[in-house]
Amino acid sequence: MASNDPEHKEEEETTAAEDEDTGAQVAPIVKLEEVAVSTGEEDEDAILDLKAKLYRFDKEGNQWKERGAGSVKFLKHKTTEKVRLVMRQSKTLKICANHLVIPTMTVQEHAGNDKSCVWHAADFADGELKDELFCIRFASVDNCKKFMETFQEVAESQKSKEENKDATTAAGLLEKLSVEDKKEEEEVKDKEVKEDVPEKVNEVKAVDSEKKEE
Repeated sequence: MASNDPEHKEEEETTAAEDEDTGAQVAPIVKLEEVAVSTGEEDEDAILDLKAKLYRFDKEGNQWKERGAGSVKFLKHKTTEKVRLVMRQSKTLKICANHLVIPTMTVQEHAGNDKSCVWHAADFADGELKDELFCIRFASVDNCKKFMETFQEVAESQKSKEENKDATTAAGLLEKLSVEDKKEEEEVKDKEVKEDVPEKVNEVKAVDSEKKEE
């Protein structure tokens, strides 16, 4: 028995229309090509990667302001072995922290919160170097400890590299000075020999003239 309900009839017609295969194929209007996106991290290896929320201290307002929530990484360059801290916001991937970890840097627990820590850095996230005071907060105490330990280890390793670099530079300078001293000594000897030759020639001439007179 057919139903007189208009809504029921409409549903039956819609279902029949959906089930019907017209065999038509619709080509895409725009063909999108795959594009390789460079993050600038291709030549670096991640030492640590953790989720966190970052804040920066606003000196003018004398308060902490949220910088972004996302992934914070320590990235070590494959060639130079320099390490930088990079943090991107989760959804937009916008950089909210980007600076090298140098030997003079220190990180310490934020007062009254064992899930947070603070440090100073010359940051380049906005395209220019700015002296920033950062505070980062993690979901757990363990993650905060991992971050602080890695931060300190990296700073110490960079300190060792700087000392080795200074030692190598000093050794190179000493070697250069040694070569220059040796060269100077040789030049002095050559000069003495050259100055001594005319005297010997004069002595020989004097002896010859004496023999002739005899």
